[in-house]
Amino acid sequence: MADYTALDDALAPAIAFMHLDAHYTDYSTARVVITPVPFDGTTCYRPGAREGSQAIIAASRNLELYDAELRRSPYTVGIHTLRPVEIINGDAEAMVNRIEQVTGHLLDAGKFVVTLGGDHLTSIGVIRAFAQRHAGMSVLQLDAHADLRDEYEGARYSAATIMRRTLEVCPRTAQVGIRSLSEPEARLVEERKLPLWLASDIHAQNMRGRREWIEEVVGALSDEVYVTFDIDAFDPSLVPGTGTPEPGGLGWYDAIGLLSAVAQRKRIIGCDVVELSPLLDDHVSPVVAAKLVYKLIGLALPA
Repeated sequence: MADYTALDDALAPAIAFMHLDAHYTDYSTARVVITPVPFDGTTCYRPGAREGSQAIIAASRNLELYDAELRRSPYTVGIHTLRPVEIINGDAEAMVNRIEQVTGHLLDAGKFVVTLGGDHLTSIGVIRAFAQRHAGMSVLQLDAHADLRDEYEGARYSAATIMRRTLEVCPRTAQVGIRSLSEPEARLVEERKLPLWLASDIHAQNMRGRREWIEEVVGALSDEVYVTFDIDAFDPSLVPGTGTPEPGGLGWYDAIGLLSAVAQRKRIIGCDVVELSPLLDDHVSPVVAAKLVYKLIGLALPA
């Protein structure tokens, strides 16, 4: 088994995020570390998310380094890419523990950690590591699915239970873009008064030229925010390459408008982008996901 207690430049993959000079990818000086996790052992519908992290990295190398909307080049903070985390097949809990260990090491080294899935199970270990080091943080989930089941097909560790496990370590959450949840999940939301914004309500406001939902979401968050972004939060017309698509999702500027507002009023402490399945769309979806990752880096680290 690989030793994950000494992560350094020797772990860098042959292809790194973006197309950067070595000066900006050195682990010792980079503020950002990209952590690929090619795991889709708990995918609920169609597999393929295990290829997502490498597809995002490959697509990123065709992006412009200058962000026209931010009016600067986020890469100058330094972006180091680790080689993919070694996968444990057949034991989701052990996989979660490994991801938590890797993330914790990077946080203790002072890095801004961006995790690329893989299925949404990936986020459980990441969020646990953050919660241990950031008391009072909140989690902003952008997703088509509530993922609030206590177990799925007999398993407590699953892409379908990510937010239920999150509530155990971080009770302050905001769920945005939701358009699929079970009856027990709906009851849980009502009983616990969990902040949740349906995509249909967001679209209804947008049609009336109103954006109160953004202020409401920002107001539900604490000062430190971890962002977990399931790529199926976007409408499948924008990102068809995901294993469990749902119609009626968010548009690009819905998501970026919200994330920009969060970055302006709160502090984004880390993020993940998960559930990209390039086997279902090997061109547009990886580019959108890569641009989203770069945008999150730019918003979270303004200088």
